[in-house]
Amino acid sequence: MKVNPGSHVPIYLQIAAEIRSAVAAEVYRPGEALPSLRNMAIELHVNPNTVQRAYDQLVRDGLIYSQRGKGLFVSDQGTASAQSGALDVVRKAFDEGVRAGRAAGVSADQLREIFAVSMDGLGELRSHEL
Repeated sequence: MKVNPGSHVPIYLQIAAEIRSAVAAEVYRPGEALPSLRNMAIELHVNPNTVQRAYDQLVRDGLIYSQRGKGLFVSDQGTASAQSGALDVVRKAFDEGVRAGRAAGVSADQLREIFAVSMDGLGELRSHEL
């Protein structure tokens, strides 16, 4: 797990997003404990209060829950919730891409081609391929 101190996104939100992604990918499964606040702070070289803020956000989102004296655990609906959240992020990213493409005069067929190339993992299309 990594954070980017130079990012415009607050570190606690980066941590929450990384954990959310790990839960969606089932790195952490329902009922499984998350790393302790202290261990996570040491691993990421951040203040424990920053990790606490990230964990608090994930508790509010229903992704994890706390058991006093035992730690934080992925909730039963955590994986489904994280995957749903990931789908929302992807939809928003696609929407932004389509809007940017249309604003630049890219046709629907060209947008579909760009999407297909991205899905195939072939990298970026060069402008002469469009």
